[in-house]
Amino acid sequence: MTDLNDIAVFVKVAQLESFSRAAHALSMPVSTVSRKVTALEQQLGVTLLQRTTRKLSLTAQGRAYFNQCSEPLAHLHDAERVLTQAQRVPEGLLKISAPVIMGQEPFYEFVSSFLKTYPRIQVDLFVTNLFLDLIAENVDIALRFGELSDSTLVAQRIGRSVRYLVASPDYLRGRALPSRPEELRDHQCVLLNGRNNEAEWHLISGRKSVKQAVSGPISTRDHHSVSAFTYRGHGVGLLPSTYCDAQIASGELVRLLPEWSSPEIFIHAVYPTRRFMPAKLQVFLEALKAWKSPLWLPLR
Repeated sequence: MTDLNDIAVFVKVAQLESFSRAAHALSMPVSTVSRKVTALEQQLGVTLLQRTTRKLSLTAQGRAYFNQCSEPLAHLHDAERVLTQAQRVPEGLLKISAPVIMGQEPFYEFVSSFLKTYPRIQVDLFVTNLFLDLIAENVDIALRFGELSDSTLVAQRIGRSVRYLVASPDYLRGRALPSRPEELRDHQCVLLNGRNNEAEWHLISGRKSVKQAVSGPISTRDHHSVSAFTYRGHGVGLLPSTYCDAQIASGELVRLLPEWSSPEIFIHAVYPTRRFMPAKLQVFLEALKAWKSPLWLPLR
């Protein structure tokens, strides 16, 4: 196949009507420019340039070839410039996946502020608990809570979460407060992803660790629902501290077994690769790590 570099050199010579001026524009020796044009002519089997001691001009075949090549080359240069600019300038469509737990006003305000800071970026936001295939779905970045499965994706910790055992005063009225995790089996519980309305809660206290089987009248797929049904008196809930701290302080919820909690759960920003990271993703990651999120605790 014809070398595209040789074609580019020929087009530059034709445009400037000079080997020396083309060599200067391309930052290469005149001998290299001449050799590349000669190689192209030999490849094509035609004379493209008429050379004399005083003048350089296109032959008829050279003019026809120049007319066919110059515009596509310009398009290639434009495409390269656009791609290079996209790597350096924060612009373009940024596709973000976030779990339902983040579908709250603080996160929407963060995204809004980010868009105002970078008006050349557009955001396509997926709020879902499904673990989307970032490559197949062409997603730039996903926010994920908890353990990550092994993969080729890059993951950065951006925060942490811990869950407390809580219940409403209405639910607790007339019931004995649990004094040990084992006593949770005597209580109704509001479950997250509980199969057959049963679940196993992992709790820690210092170096002590237990996994306690619990059951209850309702199981949901997101913490919003767990919070809502716990608040309405349907049982004990295991809720992120950021969901219940204010309600505990106001007395709307009561923390049970306060020396016990879930192990720390980490929040990760997950994206396909570190190589050739576009500027739009770089600035979003920086903003995310700098954000004092009320949805999770800062890293220690």
